[in-house]
Formats: sequence, structure tokens, C-alpha cells
Amino acid sequence: MGEHTTRYTHGHEQPTLASHATRTAASSAAYLLPLLSPGMQVLDVGCGPGTITLDLAALVAPGRVIGIDRVEAPLVAARAAAAQRGDTVTEFRTGDVLALPYDDDSFDVVHAHQVLQHLRDPVAALREMARVCRPGGWVAARDADYAAMSWHPELPGLEDWRRVYRAAALANGAQPDAARHLRAWAAAAGLDDARLSASVWTYADDDACRWWGSSQADRVSGDVFASQAAEQGLDAADVERLADAWLTWGTAPDAWFTIVHGELLARP
Repeated sequence: MGEHTTRYTHGHEQPTLASHATRTAASSAAYLLPLLSPGMQVLDVGCGPGTITLDLAALVAPGRVIGIDRVEAPLVAARAAAAQRGDTVTEFRTGDVLALPYDDDSFDVVHAHQVLQHLRDPVAALREMARVCRPGGWVAARDADYAAMSWHPELPGLEDWRRVYRAAALANGAQPDAARHLRAWAAAAGLDDARLSASVWTYADDDACRWWGSSQADRVSGDVFASQAAEQGLDAADVERLADAWLTWGTAPDAWFTIVHGELLARP
């Protein structure tokens, strides 16, 4: 892997892709939507299974929209989602945010959702995003903050899960608490005219909590998390205990989970 590249802490197993495929532009990029207009050219960096990308494409049609990801696996799901929607225009390609294969000033919007937190050098990524963004356009990024997540009931297993995930991400060279760093990263990237905001995802009804708990339990039980947990000293029984904690939380009658996100809008 390159100097700025990290191991992707989440991996691309099916439970992760399925969870990411529930994301929409409305739920994940509301801060950006008022700035979009038909005909815009958009690059969606780290597009994953493409649900946000395709929503953006619908909003800027007939503009050109390209989604890129570092590996092919999520792009297969993205192309299938496009076919299901009847979208034959939006493109999905492999690409690296640290070396975008586009000329300077190519796009009106360069967007990244939950990407900067996984990079060794998010500042370099923002510089590259700004390079391919036209003057007067927008660089947009939204990232979570794991340390700021809150939940009820306060099960010890979930606190252990957070500790293990954050340690694994940091060991990978990533920054799991990215939201609070966005202002500093933008300044370091030379994006002086930055707008910063925050928003949350909240799971607080029976169906949503059951889904989120089950989804997270599946991800914890997967090989990607288990292998990184082993590097943090956990064994199979420990991992099973963390997965069980997620299932227990998801079926609690008063369950609540909030994920805080930072949002960045900047003109290059």
C-alpha cells in the first residue's frame, strides 16, 4: 500500500456493504443538497455501493456524475444499484483519492462521505479533491466521530467494541474521531473559506435499533473485524461477546444510539 493509504478498517464484507447501501443523499449529505443544481459535474470519492452517488446524480441530471472507490467489490454493488434504478449514465470506477485521474478544475462538486477518517493523510486527500474542483465549486466531506458516539443502555460490551475499533483504526493509521479534525484538516489543506457544521444519525425506535444492532453484530462477527480485534489481543470468545452486546442492545425496549458527524464545505 502507498504512503498515504491505510487498511480499510471496515473492510468490504457483505454486512458492511449492506449497511452502507442504506445511506441516501438525504440522510448523509443534507448539508450539500441546497448547493446542487441541474447540469453540475460531480465526483463522489469513496462511493462504496453508490446509493448516495445515484441520489446526487438524480439531483444534478443531466450533469455528469462519477463515483470512485479504491477497490472493485463495492462498485459491483453500485453498478447493480444503477441498473435497478434505470441509470445508464452515472459511472463507477476504481480510483485513489490521493491520485485522482482527472485534470485540474474538472468538477463542480467533489464529495466524500466517511472517507477522510480512513486515510493516513486526509490533508493530502483534501488538497487533491480541491485540485480537481473548479474555482467556485465545492469540496464537501462528512465524517463520523467514534469517541462522540453515545448510546443507552450503556452496555460494557459496546464500550469495549468502541475501544477495540478505535484502537484498530489508529493502528491502521486512520483517525476514527475525524469529525472534530475537519476544521484543522481544511486549514492545513489551504481551504481557508470553509463552512463547518454537524449533524447526527439517531436510532431510537424498535425497528431501527433492531436493524442497527443486528447489522453491527454481523460486522463484528466477520473476518475483517475479528482479525483486527485479534491484533488488539482479543480472542474468538471476546469477539462473540461484543457481537452479543450489539444484539442485546438492539432488542432493548429503550435503546438509543447517536452518531455525531462533522461536515465540511469549502471552495478551492
